[in-house]
Amino acid sequence: MAPKEAGGYRDRLLAGAVACLQEKGYARTTARDLVTASGTNLASIGYHFGGKDALLNEAIAAVFEQWTARVEHSMFDSRPATPREMLERAMTALVDVFEDLGPQLVLCVEGYPAALREPVLRQKLAEAYARGRAAGTDMIRRAADQLGVELPMAPEVLVSVLIAISDGLMLQWLLDPAATPDARQVVDTLATLSAFIA
Repeated sequence: MAPKEAGGYRDRLLAGAVACLQEKGYARTTARDLVTASGTNLASIGYHFGGKDALLNEAIAAVFEQWTARVEHSMFDSRPATPREMLERAMTALVDVFEDLGPQLVLCVEGYPAALREPVLRQKLAEAYARGRAAGTDMIRRAADQLGVELPMAPEVLVSVLIAISDGLMLQWLLDPAATPDARQVVDTLATLSAFIA
């Protein structure tokens, strides 16, 4: 297989896996589904990923990483802002995108129970979270440098808390979108809470 063709097959398999996971879920996606969705062949799954489960695991991790990239784009693709505006941009990219990412949210949530029984997937998701935390920490440090402010806390802790808020709101939104606060409400609440407990 020529390198160009190999790369094309790998990307097509990942895109097909994401589509299958969104439509059928982790447990019900078969190797034949993946071949049909990607326009490839059964041998290409083994060649590029070692097997169906490895491909599905990689696709779930890729969705997490694409979301992290969206947050970074949102935070830094316009003029420097105040710390509150930067936080609001980040929360907008984490929370106000739920409707756009509906099928991907289901995919993410369905990955959790599968990961409890699949050590390889659990490791993949743990690594995706670790990369997300590292990227978020870098974003916070970069934002603080741009704004010329000193961080009042360890950025690693702040990122973990923001991820926890986003994940919790994602679950709430999947069950009851109308009752889930948006990014501005989240930031307003954090600011009020900070003033209240300071």
